Amino acid sequence: MYLKACPSHNGKIYLSFVQGYRDEFGKVKQKTIQKLGYLDDLKKEFDDPIAHFKEEAKKMSNNLLSEYTIKDLQTQKIENNNKHKNLGYCIVKRIYKELGIKELLDNYQKKLKIDYNLNDILSLLVFMRIISPGSKKKAYEEKETLFENYNFSLDDIYRSLTNINPLKEDIEKIIWNNTKDKYNRDTSNCYYDCTNYYFEIEYNDEDIFEYDKNGNVKTDKDGIPIIKQKGIRKKGPEKNKRPDPIIEMGLLMDSSDIPLAYDLFPGNESEKNSLIPILNRTKKNFELGRTIVVADRGLNTSDNVIQIAGLSLEQSLKKNGYVYGQSVRGADEDFKNWVLKQEDYIIDKIKDDSGKEIIFKHKSRVYPKKMYVIRKDKGKTENGNKKRESILVDQKQMVYYSQKYADKQKRDREMIIVKAKDLISHPEKYSKATAYGVAGYVNNLKFVKSTGEIADANNLQLNLERILEEEKYDGYYSIVTSEEKLSDIEIRNIYRGLSKIEETFKVTKSGLEFRPVWVSRSDHIQAHFLTCFISLVIIRLIEKQLNNKYSFNQIIESIRNYISVNVDHDIYLQSYKNEVIEDFEHTFNIDLSKKFRTLSEIKKILK
Repeated sequence: MYLKACPSHNGKIYLSFVQGYRDEFGKVKQKTIQKLGYLDDLKKEFDDPIAHFKEEAKKMSNNLLSEYTIKDLQTQKIENNNKHKNLGYCIVKRIYKELGIKELLDNYQKKLKIDYNLNDILSLLVFMRIISPGSKKKAYEEKETLFENYNFSLDDIYRSLTNINPLKEDIEKIIWNNTKDKYNRDTSNCYYDCTNYYFEIEYNDEDIFEYDKNGNVKTDKDGIPIIKQKGIRKKGPEKNKRPDPIIEMGLLMDSSDIPLAYDLFPGNESEKNSLIPILNRTKKNFELGRTIVVADRGLNTSDNVIQIAGLSLEQSLKKNGYVYGQSVRGADEDFKNWVLKQEDYIIDKIKDDSGKEIIFKHKSRVYPKKMYVIRKDKGKTENGNKKRESILVDQKQMVYYSQKYADKQKRDREMIIVKAKDLISHPEKYSKATAYGVAGYVNNLKFVKSTGEIADANNLQLNLERILEEEKYDGYYSIVTSEEKLSDIEIRNIYRGLSKIEETFKVTKSGLEFRPVWVSRSDHIQAHFLTCFISLVIIRLIEKQLNNKYSFNQIIESIRNYISVNVDHDIYLQSYKNEVIEDFEHTFNIDLSKKFRTLSEIKKILK
């Protein structure tokens, strides 16, 4: 807002208030806000009209929508086009810049012959994954809801995925290097778990084999075909029991709940083999020291324990540590007898997450656990299996009892028993697929291989022996660890941190909508999950900046709701405010409180 003095046709100077702005094409224009009158006439009322109205213009600039502008706006009609833009992503953009990804992509792009900007595309996909998750096409169509100037096509986005995909490990590493000190990232404990994402397709992706010059498939020394590239979408044990092909993700997080790295692998491969490769790669790339790996019982295998701890038949140097969940019902008899021996338990009073005092019943022991290691140098057995040799590993084993957990296990089992009884009474209602989960509770249950129907419904009986056996261990949970000096409570607290990675997986499937994926090529799928990973890291870093005061959903909803609406030329209205936005202001030293802003002010915020 400024005072304009303009000569009129009669030679007199005419004063008016004028607002400068840029139109949608960036061209500078002016709009008269109020006509004041001739200078000569105004001198009768003011000693120095120029000085007086310059000061008034300054005051009006501080409140862009003055009474004069409001009067002007009241004459405007509603338009069909939507002029709202998201401004909440200014926080996301700030963290994205901290990560140093732009510099990495700019240097990488110098080697490529492409006419689009890789960082522009990747940043758009990351911003939109947080603001409005969906397909790449949707991100492109909604790019106008940001204040950025993007100059690329939808086809360029798909082409860029091929170029972005090879940078996965470089991006993981640069994120680590640029955040480890500022955010005091702690890798003394590293949490690992796996989940999967389904694809609504009927068939698995085909493997691509290596061929010799005669067109024959190459094989290794054991006659097994050599796979050049594995098909990544394969049918496997999907978390929700869906029959669709899936892709598995293994995620490694630090003690601050910030993701370190991830790997994708075909859905038909066991998650048990996924831990060691990502751990070794991450430790090498990030130059990490000793860490304690925390994982659920599904990853608790002899191979994983031996490789993590750096144990072999020749030496017992412990390179890393582990804290694993341990199945009680699936353990050997000696372990189960020890669990049920009541006189050894210690009872402590501890506080849960809400501060409520609870009874903690527990005990532990250091026990020489027999494990088996594959000896590659010993060849194979007569039936073709790899030779394994046993090794005794001193392991601290801890068991604790929770009445809350016991009640849950009892409720879950009762639901299965009800279903099992219904299957016995009405076998015609069930097949192998619909009987999932109850088969172990029904004796003599068999299925026709070709149809999945129940083969013989005449001799079905409830497996009372199994039910009674399971009841004995209700409420007991075991944890095993290499860390013999840790107390039972310390072990339990470390293991409880694994719940954060489980919550993270829920976030990826709801708040950030990693699925559906909407792309089908393997390199495009890989690049899709890379953009999702960056988005996840950014939100976790924002949580960390806000001292974990707010939940993931509170943060992401606040970012999405902080909208700017174009009300007149380059004037934008912001009307959303909550405690998260207020903390954004204090934490990031940014003013988000003004109701009205010009486009130039918004551009300054984004820079």
